[in-house]
Amino acid sequence: MAAADYLPPMPVMLRDAGVFLKRELAPFPGRANVMLRCMLTSAIVIVTSMALEVPELALSLLVVFYVTQSNVVVTRLVGLMFMVGSTFAIGLSILLLKFTFDYPLLRIVIASLLFFGSVYLLRVLKIGVVFFIVAIVVIYVQSFVDRTDQADLLIRAVLWVWVAINYPIALTLLVNTLLLPVEPQLQLKAEIHRQLTTLDIRLTQLIDGTTNSAPITLTAVQQGALTLQKLLRFTTMRDAHYREHQALQLARIATVSRLYRGASDLPANWPGAPVAQLAMLRELRANVRAFDESVMMGESYGYVGTATLEERNTADTIPAAGELQRALHAFADLVASGVETGKPPASEPMVAPDAWTNPAYMRFSLKTLLAVLPCYVFYNAVDWQGIHTIMLTCVIVALPSLGASAQRALLRVAGAVIGSGLALFMVVFVVPHIESIVSLLLMTLPVIAIGAWIAAGSERIGYAGVQLVFTFSLALLEQFGPTTNLTEIRDRMVGILLGVGVATFVQMSFWREGEGDVLRQKLATMLRAIAAQLRMPEAGISRQDELPYAQRQLQAWAVLADCEATLSRVALEPAWQEGEQTQLTLRAQTVLAQGREIMLAGDALRSTLVAQAGSLGARTVDAAHAAQEQASDELSRYADALAVSPPRAHAPRRIEVAAQTIEPGDGPLIAAADELSRQIAGLPDWRVEAPVAAPASRAIRT
Repeated sequence: MAAADYLPPMPVMLRDAGVFLKRELAPFPGRANVMLRCMLTSAIVIVTSMALEVPELALSLLVVFYVTQSNVVVTRLVGLMFMVGSTFAIGLSILLLKFTFDYPLLRIVIASLLFFGSVYLLRVLKIGVVFFIVAIVVIYVQSFVDRTDQADLLIRAVLWVWVAINYPIALTLLVNTLLLPVEPQLQLKAEIHRQLTTLDIRLTQLIDGTTNSAPITLTAVQQGALTLQKLLRFTTMRDAHYREHQALQLARIATVSRLYRGASDLPANWPGAPVAQLAMLRELRANVRAFDESVMMGESYGYVGTATLEERNTADTIPAAGELQRALHAFADLVASGVETGKPPASEPMVAPDAWTNPAYMRFSLKTLLAVLPCYVFYNAVDWQGIHTIMLTCVIVALPSLGASAQRALLRVAGAVIGSGLALFMVVFVVPHIESIVSLLLMTLPVIAIGAWIAAGSERIGYAGVQLVFTFSLALLEQFGPTTNLTEIRDRMVGILLGVGVATFVQMSFWREGEGDVLRQKLATMLRAIAAQLRMPEAGISRQDELPYAQRQLQAWAVLADCEATLSRVALEPAWQEGEQTQLTLRAQTVLAQGREIMLAGDALRSTLVAQAGSLGARTVDAAHAAQEQASDELSRYADALAVSPPRAHAPRRIEVAAQTIEPGDGPLIAAADELSRQIAGLPDWRVEAPVAAPASRAIRT
C-alpha cells in the first residue's frame, strides 16, 4: 500500500489544521499577561535604543522575547543564564580576535573548535542554553570581521553586541519583578482554584438540575494535570515552605487533578434527583469549597460532614461522585495524620549520564559545524553580506532529532514569511508617514503584540512568534531612522531559506537521528505506568491507597503528554522508505488512543469495585481482581515486546472474565472488567508483517 493511501482526504487535513491553529492560538490563563510584559519591555527597549543609538535593536528585542517567561522564577533563571552566556561568549570572541585577527585561516579553525565544543556542551549539560548563546555569538561575530579591516571598530561592534543583549535583560527583569510580577505560588493557587471552581459549577448544576457549562474533555484534564506539576516545580524553586513540604503539595495537586478528572465524568444533568442524592451532592460541593478555601488561605483541610451516613452512602449511585468523595476523604486523612506520603521527584543531573560515551553528541556537533561552515564560505564567496542569517539559521534549527529540526525549521520559515510580509507592508504604506518615536511605536507595537501572543502559547508554535518579531525588526529597526530599503527583507528571507535547506540536507545525509526508537521506549514506559495503576494492592483497596493511586495517575498523564510531544516530532521526520514513517505514526497514535481508553476503563473498574464492595459475591470480586491482574500482566508483556528492536509486540489476547453474573447487582462490575479487556485487546500489532489500521476517531472522549 502506498503512503498516500494512509493519508486522510485533503478537506479532513485542512479541517484538522484549522482545529490545531484554533486550539494553539486560543487564550488561556496567563497568556495576556506574558504578552503585556513583552509589549511593555519592548516599547522601553525601542525608545532607549533609538534615543541612545544603541545598535542591534533586533537582537535586543529577540532577547526580550526569550527572557520573558510565564513567571518570575523562570524569567530570572533564563535571564541569568543569558547574561552569563553572553558575557562568556563575548570574552571568548575578543580573545579569539586578539590573537587571530591577522590570520583568517587560524581564526576560522579556532572559531570552529569553539563552536564544536559549545554545541557539544549544549547537548550534554542541563544549562545547555548558556553554550547555545556561546555558539550563536562566536559564529555571529565572524560576520563582523568580514565587514571591516579596522580592529578597533571590530572590537567596538563586538562590545555593542554585549550591551544590546544585557541591557534588555536588565529591563526585562525589572519589569517582571516590579511592574508586572507573576509569582508561581499565585499561579499554582489560581490553577487549583480554576479546576475546583469548574467542579463546583458542575455540582451546582446537578443540584439545580440545569446544564450550561461545556463538558470537560480528557485533553483538558491532561493539560490541567501537567500545568499543576509544572507550577509546583517552579513554586518549590521559589518558596522554601513548599520545598519543605513538597510531598504534601504533590499529594494536594494529585487530589485536585483527580477531582478535576471526576468532574469530567459527572452526568450533564440529573432532573428529579432523590433527596438523599441531593444532600450528598451538597456535601461534596461544601467540601470542594472548603478544599478550595484551604488552598487559597494556606490552611489545613478537614472533611466537612453535612449529610447523614445513609445519604453519604448514596455517592456511588452517581457516576464519579463516589470517586470525588474518596479523593476528598483520602487527602483529609493525610492532613489529619500529619504524615506526608510519597516523595518528591528526583532532580535531573547537571550532566547527561552518557555524556562521554554516547557518540550521538559528537556526531550532532560535527553535523552542525558541517552545516555552518559551507554557509560561511558561500555568503563570503558571493560577497552577499545581507544573507549572513544563513549561518544563524543552521544553528537555530539544529536540534537532536530530524522531527524536532523540521518542526523548528517550519516555524522559523513561517514566522519569517509573516514578519517579512508585515515589514513589506509597513515600508510601502506606513514608513513614509512616520515623523516621531510615537509613530514608530504605533507601527511596531501591534506587530510585537501579535508575536508575543503566539510566543506565549504552546511550545509547538511559540517560536514562530519570536521569529516573526525578529524578522520584522531586522527589516525596519536596524537603522536610527525610517528605512525604505526592500533588499533587507529579501536578503533575510533568502538567508533563512538557504539555511533551512542546508541544515536539513546535512541532518538527513549524515548520522540521521530519528526519534522512532525513542518514541517506542516512551510508549512502553506509558503502558508500564498504566499497568502499575491496574495492579491491585496485596491487601486490597483501602483508603490509604487512594492518594498513591492519584499520584500514579498524575505521573501517567505526564508520560502520556511526553509521548504526544514526541509523536508530533516523529510525524515530521522524513523517511527513505515509502510508508515507513506513516506506519510508525499510525501505530503510535493507536497506542496513545488505546492508552487513554485503558486508563478510563481501569478507573471505571476500580470505582465500580470499590462502590459495590459490600454487595458483591466473593466469586465476582475474585473474577474482577483476576481480570485486573491479567490486564496488568498483558500490558507489561506488550510494553516489554514493544521496547525491543525490532518490536515484537502483538495484539494482546482478550481476557475472559471467569465469573458469571450471580446477582443482578454484579452486572456492572462484570461489564467494567469486560470493557477493560476489550480496550487492551485493541492495542495494535507492531510486527513487520502485521497490517496497519488507522486509529479510530475519539473526538468525543478526548
